[in-house]
Amino acid sequence: MDYNMKDMYNERSFLMIKTLMKSIREYKLCSVLAPLIIAGEVVVECIIPFVTAGLVRKIEENSGMDEIIKYGMILLGLAVLSLTCGALAGYFAATAGCGFAKNLRHDIYYAIQGYSFSNVDKFSTAGLVTRLTTDVSNVQMAYMMIIRTAVRCPLMLVFALIMAIGVSPKMSLAFAVIIPVLAIGLFFIIKNAHPIFKTVFKKYDALNNSVQENVSGMRVVKAYVRENYEREKFSRASEDVKDGFTKAEKILALNNPLMQFCFNALMLMVCFFGSRLIISTSGADLDIPGFSALLTYGAQILMSLMMVSMIIVMLSMSMESANRIAEVLKEKSEIVNPECPITDVPDGSILFDKVSFSYKANAEKKALKDINLFIASGETVGIIGGTGSGKTTLIQLISRLYDVSEGAVKVGGIDVRDYDIETLRDQVSVVLQKNLLFTGTIKENLRWGDPDATDEEMERICKLAQADEFIKSFPEGYDTHITQGGTNVSGGQKQRLCIARALLKKPKILILDDSTSAVDTKTDALIRKAFAEEIPNTTKIIIAQRVSSVEHADKIIVLDGGSIESMGKHEELMTESPIYREIYESQNKGAQEDEE
Repeated sequence: MDYNMKDMYNERSFLMIKTLMKSIREYKLCSVLAPLIIAGEVVVECIIPFVTAGLVRKIEENSGMDEIIKYGMILLGLAVLSLTCGALAGYFAATAGCGFAKNLRHDIYYAIQGYSFSNVDKFSTAGLVTRLTTDVSNVQMAYMMIIRTAVRCPLMLVFALIMAIGVSPKMSLAFAVIIPVLAIGLFFIIKNAHPIFKTVFKKYDALNNSVQENVSGMRVVKAYVRENYEREKFSRASEDVKDGFTKAEKILALNNPLMQFCFNALMLMVCFFGSRLIISTSGADLDIPGFSALLTYGAQILMSLMMVSMIIVMLSMSMESANRIAEVLKEKSEIVNPECPITDVPDGSILFDKVSFSYKANAEKKALKDINLFIASGETVGIIGGTGSGKTTLIQLISRLYDVSEGAVKVGGIDVRDYDIETLRDQVSVVLQKNLLFTGTIKENLRWGDPDATDEEMERICKLAQADEFIKSFPEGYDTHITQGGTNVSGGQKQRLCIARALLKKPKILILDDSTSAVDTKTDALIRKAFAEEIPNTTKIIIAQRVSSVEHADKIIVLDGGSIESMGKHEELMTESPIYREIYESQNKGAQEDEE
């Protein structure tokens, strides 16, 4: 790696750490107190062998009980102090680590909530779930290790080495031989293990994606009897994760043998040369208590080195998790409020002025091309066209779920980019293709449209959406609990509940994106009739596959390949638009054949 690459890597790492550190917030004090208390614990633990050696000397010298008791009380005090410091450090480290993880999950979730559709498209759902769970857990463990173990081990290494030199400078040379051997071995272990961890988390995404697809599509899986296929797919993803971790753990497993070798070698050197030094100098340079203290300090030094290696491995593993989290936190929504946003929508008129749009900046093909369209406030407009013609894309620009690539979309005569986003979306109610109900009662779902809606108001709106009758057929009525995803209601019932929810917003613009496809034609007609009578001043845009859903609209737009092929009333399009006429005739032919 050349210097420029190193600089870029270091800069990215710095920015990543800076981004994550913003989530510490109220846990800064705990994060500072933990290492400070640990430093005190290390000092105490390094003093204990020295005092113990002094006690042994007093016993050898046949000192009085007063001296022995004095040393014993000192050791007891040091032990209690060490225990207290360890407990407090553990408490503050755990509080800081868990709090940091909580804030990270909060910040990630809020960041995702603020994304535009184009931002969401950059991440897979499974990848975002992995970041909120596995990645945050890894960073939490790493952070706790940093403020506790990563402080403790280097300090223990330094203080134990200083104390060992103080006991016997000559014997301390043994550490100068063993420490480099252990350090070099640990370096190669970490160097080979780190790249593996970088790939494992991508495999985690694939595993989560397999689970998510299987659970959400359980009915389809069973309908097509594809359980065995899904099991095999999950097994492959699980096996990939296992293989990655196994490969890494095989390398990390060398830690213990290396540690044991260095420990035994050090003990052998200390015992051999230490005993010779004791005998040759008659205890002048090193005595038995000092020899015992050296053994203790040797164990502390080697254990510290091993823990440092484990910390580095953990940090290398969590570094990839941290980068993935930072990606989400640093991702800025492409749709933001202007400096001085407009907070009032005058009316429901819509103007598309030379609008073109593509999902990617460098896309060869545009989803919409040169759209010029005016919809007056209160008009009912139908949009029809084949799959991929750009119907959904067109209406998503109105509520600014995406921003136009060229031209401008105006609501109430004002560019949608000049509005406060919340204000605009409050006045543009969209019932999307994929109708979603949330876990909770029917009332709770309806109040997404208006949190302050009364029971009477909800009932009236549900009558407009042709939902009141089936709701009252449930034993608990409007208090009926909706399961996750609305699986305990039919597709048509779900659509009508979503329409009612949208109507409760009292929007100036109501958009139905193929939102009545699961209801029968009679119910569809009743819904349209209610719209015309009850909300005449609301601009209504209906995207439909059925001509019958839009043929009575004030204006029908036929889209083809991202462009407006034709526009007009039903009668006009029957003569002027081959696409519209073909759709109408094919549907009527099918209906006639069904009747026959």
